[in-house]
Amino acid sequence: MKKFAPFADTVLPWLSCVSMLVALGMIFLYAPTERNLGVVQRIFYYHLPAAWNAFAGFFIVAGASVAFLWKGERRTDLLARAGAEVGMLFCTLFIVTGSVWARASWGVWWTWDPRLTMTLVLWVVYAAYILLRQLGGDTEHVARYAAVLGIVGVFNIPLLYLTIRLWRGIHPKVETMAPQMAWTLLVCSAAFLVLFAWIMWLRLRGLHMTAELDALRRQAVAAS
Repeated sequence: MKKFAPFADTVLPWLSCVSMLVALGMIFLYAPTERNLGVVQRIFYYHLPAAWNAFAGFFIVAGASVAFLWKGERRTDLLARAGAEVGMLFCTLFIVTGSVWARASWGVWWTWDPRLTMTLVLWVVYAAYILLRQLGGDTEHVARYAAVLGIVGVFNIPLLYLTIRLWRGIHPKVETMAPQMAWTLLVCSAAFLVLFAWIMWLRLRGLHMTAELDALRRQAVAAS
């Protein structure tokens, strides 16, 4: 972490701000207005990158949890915890933007479409993960239970992706789009990825600092 800190503290904040401003400019000044949905379709450029970053966060949880169960290293447990929290942030944004889009497209804020339902299941699983970490205490047993939950939960993601193919629903499939829309989506995805990396860095560093303070506190209590 120490080697990465100078880059993360100086480059990522500026890169996030600049890339987000460029993305906003492309959304409102470059991308054309969609014929059927109108201006509300522009929320798509937030909706899809938010989904991809939520998935990235949860895959980090699963990968780091496997490593933690295998070797028991504290740093992999902290990485899993940070991935869950940041993944939940983007998953919530994914659901909220999808709800706004559903209201404009279908006339309702929510419907039990298979893909929407699987997204909610994914959100609930990782909300349970975070609650377990918050309420269960910082013990080895809780960390291992949470790791198993974090691994099991990630299997929802391929199932969520396949819901459109396996079950009929009203969620649209995006197969082709105008070049301006494709470029705007690409830039927005890059901007969201940089933002994801910055937030992950901030949360992971915070968790490491908290762990170090707790260790020092335990040493002080043992020495007194």
